Amino acid sequence: MSHKRIPKRKAAMAVGGVVALGAAAILLPNANASQDGASDGVAAAPKTLKAGDASDLATRLAGTLGDAYAGAWYDGEDKQLVVNVVRGENTMALKVRSAGAEVRWVDNSMTELEAGAGTLKSEATIPGTSWAVDPRTNKILVTADSTVTGDKWDQLESTVENLGSGMATLKKSAGTFRTFASGGDAIFAGGARCSLGFNVTAGDGSPAFLTAGHCAAAGDQWSDQQGGEPIATVDQALFPGAGDFALLTYDDPATEAPSEVNVGGQTVPIVQAAEATVGQQVFRMGSTTGLADGQVLGLNATVNYPEGTVTGLIQTDVCAEPGDSGGSLFTQDGLAIGLTSGGSGDCTVGGETFFQPVTTALEAVGATLDDGGAGADGQAGGQEQGAGQDAGDGEAGADDQAGAGDQAGAGDQADGQDAGTGQDGAGGQDGTGTGSGRHSGQDSGLSRTH
Repeated sequence: MSHKRIPKRKAAMAVGGVVALGAAAILLPNANASQDGASDGVAAAPKTLKAGDASDLATRLAGTLGDAYAGAWYDGEDKQLVVNVVRGENTMALKVRSAGAEVRWVDNSMTELEAGAGTLKSEATIPGTSWAVDPRTNKILVTADSTVTGDKWDQLESTVENLGSGMATLKKSAGTFRTFASGGDAIFAGGARCSLGFNVTAGDGSPAFLTAGHCAAAGDQWSDQQGGEPIATVDQALFPGAGDFALLTYDDPATEAPSEVNVGGQTVPIVQAAEATVGQQVFRMGSTTGLADGQVLGLNATVNYPEGTVTGLIQTDVCAEPGDSGGSLFTQDGLAIGLTSGGSGDCTVGGETFFQPVTTALEAVGATLDDGGAGADGQAGGQEQGAGQDAGDGEAGADDQAGAGDQAGAGDQADGQDAGTGQDGAGGQDGTGTGSGRHSGQDSGLSRTH
């Protein structure tokens, strides 16, 4: 798909250099019918599904199974949907098999898991903690960052233990949970930098885009250049609370805002917004670290940032760093999944990263995500760009790793990122490539980086 150069306003910001990608398979736990006790001679073989189709099927089965449903995940190796069914619900298990999914018997119902999460909320809402249901273990995965020590750790550990050994697991993270806003390049306001997520159409038909809600604290007007003229204005924003998203409308109503993600050497057309599925392979694009990938680990995650608690997020093992906030989480076949919120670690040591679901954000702000122009088979193609795709080699400034409380709205982050040259981005961005210096702009297809 080719995109137009936009004479008045740039529809999307050119972002970081692209990773040199090599193909590899996602290795996920194999859900085996004979091991799970779900095999029977008349059961149909599970269907081979794309991740998006598996997500749709999981949603339908959740409504059909009711209390017997205990979560689901996507087995990327076998390309099958695995559905947890509460032990003894044989009739419901047959419905799962007939729909084309694999059955796995479990002990914890979704109601019990959600009750456990409610206990964590009431007894252990501690900054630096998070929890989400992990359907692959049929438990709640509780994570504490490096700031949770002493009495706070004891409180969290005691709460988890009281839930019972079969209900939750507790993990310690080496990093610190923070929102990923920082000074630098991409979209700017008040000295803070964030990343554009997805171009959308606002409810009144005007061109707009989604980014992280915590970014809006830095200011109402955002530019595509440090200290440049504003190109978009915050229309709606939420953070903290039941989400981390913001809708910004382009100031020029003639802006053409293509539905695509620029990954440096190519663009990925976005077909539609979709729900995430545990086990799904996903890609993240951000203005600091460029392209990274990983998989979805949990849904409906609660994260206790220093600024407050945010609920309803997607938990992943995809890395991110300050400045990546608001950036797009998407799939290889063009499904818009999430907006980067925050997490711990970085793209050297790894860590956890949380994302705002795009579907929830769109519904809340009344916007729509247009078809990105994918081919008839639904596969998103990569459109080659012009020469000069190399990212700059600037190193992040000393303040680039500021803590969560200093990021969106503090107004004192260092720039520290040198612009690259000749980057022709997703929306016609000229000469403003990212300078993270981590990845070179290679014309590669999307696949796993590790």
